[in-house]
Amino acid sequence: MKPPALQLASLNDKSVLNCRHTPVGSGSLTPPCVELHIHVLMVGVRDPAKKRDKMKIAKVIVTISLDKEFDYLIPERLADKLFVGSRVKVPFGKRDIDGYVVAIDELKSEPKFQLKEIRDLTDDRPFVSEKILELARWISSYYCSTVEQAIRAVLPGAIRKHAVKAKTKLFAALVENAEMPDKLSDKQQQIIECLKKNKGIFLSDLVEKLSITVSPVKTLEKKGIVSIVPKADRRDPLVNRNYLKTEPLELMESQQEALDHLCEQIDSEKPKPVLVYGVTGSGKTEVYLQAISHAISKGKGAIVLVPEISLTPQTVERFVSRFGRRIAILHSHLSDGERYDEWHRIHKGESDIIIGARSAIFAPVNNLGLIVVDEEHEPSYKQDEAPRYNARDVAVMRGQMEGAAVCLGSATPAIESWWNAKNGKYVLATLPIRADAKKMPRVDIVDLKIEAKNPGQKTVFSKQLVDAMGDRLRKSEQIILFLNRRGFSTSLTCPSCGYVSECEDCSISHTYHRATDELICHICGDVKKVPKTCPGCDLLDFKYAGIGTQRIEEIVQKIFPKANIQRMDADVTRKKTAYEDILGRFKAGEIDILIGTQMIAKGLHFPRVTLVGVIYADQSLNIPDFRSGERTYQLLSQVAGRAGRGDILGDVYIQTFNPFHPAIQMTRNTDFSGFCDQEIEFRRELLYPPFSRLICVTFKGASEDLVAFCTTTFATKLLSAFDNDYVIISDPIPAPLAKAKGMYRYQVIIRATKGFALVKKTMLNILGEFDTGKDVDCIIDVDAMNIR
Repeated sequence: MKPPALQLASLNDKSVLNCRHTPVGSGSLTPPCVELHIHVLMVGVRDPAKKRDKMKIAKVIVTISLDKEFDYLIPERLADKLFVGSRVKVPFGKRDIDGYVVAIDELKSEPKFQLKEIRDLTDDRPFVSEKILELARWISSYYCSTVEQAIRAVLPGAIRKHAVKAKTKLFAALVENAEMPDKLSDKQQQIIECLKKNKGIFLSDLVEKLSITVSPVKTLEKKGIVSIVPKADRRDPLVNRNYLKTEPLELMESQQEALDHLCEQIDSEKPKPVLVYGVTGSGKTEVYLQAISHAISKGKGAIVLVPEISLTPQTVERFVSRFGRRIAILHSHLSDGERYDEWHRIHKGESDIIIGARSAIFAPVNNLGLIVVDEEHEPSYKQDEAPRYNARDVAVMRGQMEGAAVCLGSATPAIESWWNAKNGKYVLATLPIRADAKKMPRVDIVDLKIEAKNPGQKTVFSKQLVDAMGDRLRKSEQIILFLNRRGFSTSLTCPSCGYVSECEDCSISHTYHRATDELICHICGDVKKVPKTCPGCDLLDFKYAGIGTQRIEEIVQKIFPKANIQRMDADVTRKKTAYEDILGRFKAGEIDILIGTQMIAKGLHFPRVTLVGVIYADQSLNIPDFRSGERTYQLLSQVAGRAGRGDILGDVYIQTFNPFHPAIQMTRNTDFSGFCDQEIEFRRELLYPPFSRLICVTFKGASEDLVAFCTTTFATKLLSAFDNDYVIISDPIPAPLAKAKGMYRYQVIIRATKGFALVKKTMLNILGEFDTGKDVDCIIDVDAMNIR
């Protein structure tokens, strides 16, 4: 029996399947969308007698993913209040839903059906500017998502939803020109003095500050001396934090050259992106700070993107110390209330410098002059749900649309960015040495195969690393140990029958967490208690295979029992302030050895760290992805860069079973250019990016046979459509992660050396021929960063 056709995961509303569709947008920004058929655009009864002279209509995108604009009449009462980008309430079927106005036009001819009117305007000011709308349309087109999904991406959930509102509190202030009575009580006099000094204060703060009740304040209000009114109370993510003001530092010659490049682009009408390649500790942040100063001196705003994992309190402190409270912060650790208030500060023009993670690229900054993308190579800039945009590439596009300069900074740029710089598409600025002429750390490669041959030597810690750690502890210096795997061990194995505890819903083994004595799947979160006996043969003894950060912590505590040791990974940083607390203690010298995953590899500057140990450098090398070598080099270079940032020369020990791999050898010599030359030739030969554009199409569903059938059918149709040399289509095969959360996963990888827009359009047309309802989902990942 032939299975039913495939439904796109992004088009999961059944109402779209039998309706007529008009593509959203026009010109080069029109997305190559699957044609759907919708007949709900014009609703009501025909009314030819009713005149529509000079009436205006609004094209509205509703919050349901239909990839379609709907026409609504603008009532006279809203004619002067409605703008492109306004959020509105519109009738849709039997209910009222939210929508966004994307265009306004005159009703030029009598419609075939009576149009419904917009019910109401939700907000006083437009939430989405025309420029951001244009960017959303580009995202929809390029990344093969619906426009509604793109609109949702540009607005934080706290803004889109109505659950969060501005917080208000009673505010007390002196009434201007109020007549003061001859006699005032001591408490009333204290109140007046406090209000004069602070120019008004929240009533609750006044009561607490003066240790009084509300009664004397109310008495003054009745006398017309004090006013008490509700006032917005900002939920400040930096509340109760004090930062010392910093001044611009004197720049090295290479830093000044990089700054000159950026200032030139900020002042240009048609700026080009600038790639700032600087070794770790070369002073890239100071260049960013001074470039931002130049932008704001010209009356322009700035956005600074930092990977979520690198958005440390230390990073925020550098920017707030320089620019003060004009900075707004946007990242996932904020509460909905904090995010709501920060976004509205930007929207009202109260903040013109924004620092945040991926989604901060959509911040509604007026007169944007500069976008900085720090650690531009980071895979975390790629969104893992529709629309699957890369914030780095969106930053380049937004800069192009708004005439803003874009700075891409990294010690290990992405191969694609490096290629663009080498070919003149980007301006290249290089910072080849550390600030203040500090030396790069010495890097030693430890071959674990040789270590394993030494009698009685375990391969978790080499003798060289243990000796170096002991030496640093005696000198009261600090140590970082890096292993990019949390938990105690990677699996629970029976040495008798070979049983391995695996997740029933995912194609991976459970990770053993000793602290809770649990087996946890790091894909779906499934948790199991450790069985008392082997389910395969009833043996009482288990073997814990592999290592994680918990086990490293236990071993280090046994070797150095007097050292202050702290682990930092996702398991110990679940609380909102845990990350900040640990780094604060490390900065204060209360921690001798910090053990962690990649969250300790970036964005940290601790001058007392003189030793970094990489426990097992081969993890990322063994990932089945053409970028595995690049990722390994980037990660090792970043974590090695934490050592020797003070006056003492740093040392790095990299333990590996593959000591001669180019990614590891080039890390030893800090030879990024040499690594890139080798990697580029490898990709040129196999036509991987930057010599092609890549799309990963993943099918997933509960039935493996149906998923395999859909994937094979799709690949066959695509192969027949592109019988040429410039489109390379892989065989339909199970994904590296063949099963996740109970869903079987198959993939087709598409590489196109030209005609990318045609490839996407053809691909979407083929997918539009499928219709399996909810049985199989299809995920389209354009410019995929992780193939898994």
